[in-house]
Amino acid sequence: MNRISSVIGSALFVLGCTVASAQSAEVADKVEAVVTPAAAVNYTFKEVNFPGDTFTQLLGINKNGVIAGYHGSGMDAQHPNKGFTLTLPATFTAMNYPSSVQTQVIGINDTNGTSGFYVDTKNVTHAFYQASGAFRTQDFPGTTFNQFLGWNNNQQAAGYSQDAAGNFHPYVWNKSTPYLSMLIPGAVSAQATNINNLGSISGFYIDSANVNHGFLFSNGAFTRLTYPGATFTQALGVNDLNEVVGTYTDTSNLTHGFTWKAGVWQSIDDPNGIGSTVVNGINNTGTLVGFWGNVGAGISHGFVAVP
Repeated sequence: MNRISSVIGSALFVLGCTVASAQSAEVADKVEAVVTPAAAVNYTFKEVNFPGDTFTQLLGINKNGVIAGYHGSGMDAQHPNKGFTLTLPATFTAMNYPSSVQTQVIGINDTNGTSGFYVDTKNVTHAFYQASGAFRTQDFPGTTFNQFLGWNNNQQAAGYSQDAAGNFHPYVWNKSTPYLSMLIPGAVSAQATNINNLGSISGFYIDSANVNHGFLFSNGAFTRLTYPGATFTQALGVNDLNEVVGTYTDTSNLTHGFTWKAGVWQSIDDPNGIGSTVVNGINNTGTLVGFWGNVGAGISHGFVAVP
């Protein structure tokens, strides 16, 4: 919609080490994002594939252009997820949680600290972070499924846990808090997907009608992000300029990436993957990373898009 909506609720944050000891505080009203005409940014796309694999996804990028990602579809034991960091043009460094069966590296900060998740030998999914080569598991107390999706220079992670009903519960973690749970009115399920160095949080939630909406929480304001005319929107990354990236599905059921900043939207498609593009990360220079392909068939190509 090309307007600011009426107030439809507020977001709450719950702070505490466990749910039982949590405290809450109300923050700003949630509003619809504004759509503003703007000149499109032109990008130069570079395809990136892990050697010898048909499945590569690039998920995060820091200010130095170091990229977080993984290869392997995870569809069977012969193609497990294997994490890496990538220094362009083609230097891949393995980044797998010790003794894990599968690992995805998703968040990366400017000192090459990373976050993500791994699957252990009992098929349990755990959140992790890595700093200076040391890995640590960090799961929300009392839960059995966690993922850290973003990681900033302040060693804060954005992520979520999953309950027995399959619903997602978003949170932000750091060593001093340690958990900040996000409760979004009207949301049945939600994920926090990234946190920038200023504390702005991107993510998405699913409402009672089973529709996905993106969001940005910044400076006490919660903004709902629904790409105009889309049937599905997920915000997956945010840089320090509060430029958000993600993916949306159009009425023809085609998938596209997007950028959003201060109400200005731009649809993004890799020229080789029109209708199957996902933008997952952005750094402060505006360089994008993501992937395209037939993911369900085990085919995914990473890309870097430079403005």
